[in-house]
Amino acid sequence: MPALTTTSDGFLLHGEPFRIISGALHYFRVHPGLWSDRLRKARSMGLNTVETYIPWNHHQPDPEGPLVLDGFLDLPRFLRLAQDEGLRVLLRPGPFICAEWDGGGLPDWLTSDPDIRLRTSDPRFTGAVDRYLDLLLPALRPYLAAAGGPVIAVQVENEYGAYGDDGAYLKHLADAFRSRGVEELLFTCDQADPGHLAAGSLPGVLTASTFGSRVERSLARLREHRPEGPLFCAEFWIGWFDHWGGPHHVRDAADAAADLDRLLSAGASVNIYMFHGGTNFGFSNGANHKHAYTPTVTSYDYDAALSECGDPGPKYHAFREVIARHATVPDEPAPAPSAKLTPTWVELDSRAPLLPLAGSLATAVPADTPVTMDELGQRTGYALYRTALPAGGDGLLHFAHGVGDRAQIFVDGAPVGVLESERHDETLPVRVPHPGATLEVLVENMGGVNYGPRIGAAKGLLGPVSLDGTELTGWECRPLPLDDLGAVPFAPAGEAPVTVPAFHRGSFDVGTPADAFLSLPGWSKGQAWVNGFHLGRYWNRGPQRTLYVPAPVLRPGANELVLLELHGTTTTRARLIDTPDLGPENTW
Repeated sequence: MPALTTTSDGFLLHGEPFRIISGALHYFRVHPGLWSDRLRKARSMGLNTVETYIPWNHHQPDPEGPLVLDGFLDLPRFLRLAQDEGLRVLLRPGPFICAEWDGGGLPDWLTSDPDIRLRTSDPRFTGAVDRYLDLLLPALRPYLAAAGGPVIAVQVENEYGAYGDDGAYLKHLADAFRSRGVEELLFTCDQADPGHLAAGSLPGVLTASTFGSRVERSLARLREHRPEGPLFCAEFWIGWFDHWGGPHHVRDAADAAADLDRLLSAGASVNIYMFHGGTNFGFSNGANHKHAYTPTVTSYDYDAALSECGDPGPKYHAFREVIARHATVPDEPAPAPSAKLTPTWVELDSRAPLLPLAGSLATAVPADTPVTMDELGQRTGYALYRTALPAGGDGLLHFAHGVGDRAQIFVDGAPVGVLESERHDETLPVRVPHPGATLEVLVENMGGVNYGPRIGAAKGLLGPVSLDGTELTGWECRPLPLDDLGAVPFAPAGEAPVTVPAFHRGSFDVGTPADAFLSLPGWSKGQAWVNGFHLGRYWNRGPQRTLYVPAPVLRPGANELVLLELHGTTTTRARLIDTPDLGPENTW
């Protein structure tokens, strides 16, 4: 018998009445050295449960390789820490998670196969899911409540009613969990829309809903769909995520707290999304594509109860007061903000141009027509395409089917333009200095679509390239892995400005490591690493103006900052500051 069971209007935990008061906290978006801190703050706010997705694509990057369960992906350790803090856990393993995460959590080795019907009972898809669960669930069984662990419920899929209506697929997933030893309560969750709830629910499995406002109407719709059983909002949206070029979304704390009070006053259980958002470190951010491609920023602050750096915000204090009206809140002071690094300048005094290094980073793949990044085996980041132009003079480059997602064009090493899928760009006028001039196209994967039918869309050059109608052939297609920068041959920076992609390196001293925020005024667009840790993408398009640097990334004494600047810079300096800047706010 599962530890968590249902009654006609609520939950029982080990036979005693229990209301889920949970908050979303994604272990893979938080430095592992800070998990204990975030979990302690969850308990202190009055939460009795935390919820997390499980990103399949990061746990199983290779279909034939072992499951990755260390570092940021050490889910067993996270579950042990949650239990040590006295918290229960809701697990949401997908296989699709959305989460504004690259590809919605589906592995690119799966989504790049155009013949597989994703999120259906297609045996090619369910077979891959089954093989994944064969690896994952044995590692998690010791942490299920039936074995004395903290996990009290497991979600089946994720907002499936917004995507499809394959009931056989949902049943296959539920059976897959049960047959692999998951005895705990299973649930689905869908937006509070009658059609979504109908398509995404499964007989014998608890139906939960997702919404951020209109509490009474949303709960009424859930009750209309299931006349009996607990009312459970599996995602109570208290903020929102940001896209490059848009505003930073915030929600008034008093407004969110009032809706939380309405939820709890109605006797419902809740999972606050997000309690703590964290960061899309490295290349992990997702994207949306509705009419146009819009990638998500590096920060996943989400205007959550805990800020990106783990500081209690206005919602933390407002929610603590609301929860105290309905449940027991620990009799202890609210947590204080973390220590911050004293602001310090970093002089980036050495550099290395990127394009000349390409040959040492990876072997080129020859092709008459450019191949995609998927075909190159480059799952994230960048690829470089190179060929010779047959004629000189003014001409028009045409990229059949566009680019995925952003391409910088160079002729004989000089930048001549940028194409963006966001703008549906396909053509670029160029001046070719002489026949045989070298054309180079540096393509950036800005993040895999995480919601809707475009998951798995190809990256890189997506078709033939022509100059004035003549197709260009004889391509060198090269992946650019950036997972080890140790071989980059840095040299002292000269005084001349750099207007082509280049690595820039500098050092700075730290007394006592503490949280910081990397500010890059005068820099354009690129990636940042501190002591080899990949902070993520920066872009002066905004809204985000700083990158979060977690304290565990720093060390006493000398530290190193490396930037890959894709365009140009008016400065050789960066600054670590003590306050984040996530951009102009849009309140909803």
